[in-house]
Amino acid sequence: METPVQGSLMKTHHREPAVFAKKNKWSKLKRYLPVYALFVPVLVYYAIFHYAPMVGVIIAFKKYTFLDGIFGSSWVGLAHFKRFIQNGDFWIVFRNTLVLAFYRIAFGFPAPILFALLLHEMRFARWRRLFQTISYLPHFVSWVVVYALMYNFFSETGFINAHLKAWWGYTLPFLSSADYFRTMFVGSAIWKEMGWNAIIFLAALTRVDPDLYEAASMDGAGRLQRMWHITLPGIRSVISIMFILSLGGILSVSFEQILVMINPQVASVAEVIDYYIYRVGLLNTNNYSYATAVGLFRSVIALMLVLIANSLAKKIDEEGGIW
Repeated sequence: METPVQGSLMKTHHREPAVFAKKNKWSKLKRYLPVYALFVPVLVYYAIFHYAPMVGVIIAFKKYTFLDGIFGSSWVGLAHFKRFIQNGDFWIVFRNTLVLAFYRIAFGFPAPILFALLLHEMRFARWRRLFQTISYLPHFVSWVVVYALMYNFFSETGFINAHLKAWWGYTLPFLSSADYFRTMFVGSAIWKEMGWNAIIFLAALTRVDPDLYEAASMDGAGRLQRMWHITLPGIRSVISIMFILSLGGILSVSFEQILVMINPQVASVAEVIDYYIYRVGLLNTNNYSYATAVGLFRSVIALMLVLIANSLAKKIDEEGGIW
């Protein structure tokens, strides 16, 4: 039978490891306090500019008026969402958004991967660095400047049409026809961001073990075979993560690009959800609740796409998902 003294000793022995662990945790925390202090401004920035504005999302469920404010305005439930879905513009802007997003994913996502693979296969390091540096430059140019370049090349009096008229006697409405808008939209986006987006894939390629290439060469594998069986599997997890992140913004079809490229001739295929929010929320008065509801609708659809893509990536590759 356990005596009171023995019980007291046992409790003391049980407390000692807990007290020691607590002191150990505090000593570790104290050691990294300067590092945690550096994180505080970042935490404050995100709290103020990214999380605090999310309170304003509730006006999507209210009839917001400036005088009553966010919390004083009356509730209307899902009325703004029903208005958007029942609106005749819904299917037009939703279809345009999905089509442009699909083209961006289908053609814009593989482009930096292929470009990174080409740079990785270049033998001369000096030429590789030169091409890599040149490919970064369009990223730092605004869409206004990009459209000015496009206008000089593809307008009715531009460089391309001037040569088409001189050689074959006709011109093509590249910038003023709905038939060419999607091609010009995706092509200009690829040209602008391909080099910049390739940085992550180039960094991932440096992690591939060079011994695997030597072993494959000794077995007689060609360049394409090495690329297919070694390089691409080596960066597969990075590709899947970047693909999921791309799906997160799939419905946010480059608003700045749409704003500079849209005109009455191409509006039927160019007006997307982001531009629709701008048109009904800012150009028209007192439509803030409706515009917020449309933006929230777009965010929910994007979140669902990310969740589906993440689960598919986890099924294909255990290390492929984000979480």
